[in-house]
Amino acid sequence: MNWLRRLLRTPEGAAGLAILLILLLAGLLAPVVSPGDPLRIAGRALLAPFTDPAFPLGTDRLGRDVLAGLLYGARTSLAVGLAAAFSAMVLGLCVGMVAGFAGGLIDEALMRVVDAFQIVPAFLLALAFVSTIGVSTPIIVLAIALGTWADPARLTRAQVLAIREQDYVASARVIGMHPAEIAFREILPNALPPVLALSATIVAGAVLTEAALSFLGLGNPNIATWGSMIAEGRSVLRSASYLSIIPGAALAVTVLGVHLFSEGLGQALGDNDVGAA
Repeated sequence: MNWLRRLLRTPEGAAGLAILLILLLAGLLAPVVSPGDPLRIAGRALLAPFTDPAFPLGTDRLGRDVLAGLLYGARTSLAVGLAAAFSAMVLGLCVGMVAGFAGGLIDEALMRVVDAFQIVPAFLLALAFVSTIGVSTPIIVLAIALGTWADPARLTRAQVLAIREQDYVASARVIGMHPAEIAFREILPNALPPVLALSATIVAGAVLTEAALSFLGLGNPNIATWGSMIAEGRSVLRSASYLSIIPGAALAVTVLGVHLFSEGLGQALGDNDVGAA
């Protein structure tokens, strides 16, 4: 757990981790704080924040509790962001490892596929995918992952190409270690740190992409999301601006927390590598 201690010593890492833990706690406590369906009509429409103890953050145009939507929206954002980032990282690691370790025509072919995915902006790819296939949470996760896996694949390949020339990898070959064992025991652990730091950035991008899709009406209509809450507040932006400001602020804080965590994680893992060397 040396990396965690190093992470907490960095101001960025400590602040980012604190923000993410608060958001995670908010999402976990959502059913306790606001039991029931967050999309149900709970009170009078357009109650301003702090005017009714039953609805601390007010209600929207339909009388739905804004606090409930905010808490359940945190669950949606974190779940989609983490699931999409995990999927992208697994695919990227596999492709990057194979390309870097195999080399030759396999490397060339896989890198051309990576180039093809990097040509199209991730959001446009997700937008086209969801518009074509349909709207559901697994489809959104898959769409975001397909738009973001190319970066970790290219980074993993670059790490593998550098690491496979190291003396300890050459020694493993000399003693007859199986190529798969070399890949997973000698190369992968040393290639992971920068890729893990990149994963936090992918989470932030996934959260923003999910919010943007929901804002455009392409999110799952059966769950509360921050993007749909922001879109809901557009029609009453002058008279009830809190409907867009509150989820927008939550989205901004989430992305800020993820970026701070990414910065701290990058420093912690980098220091850990230096210490290990």
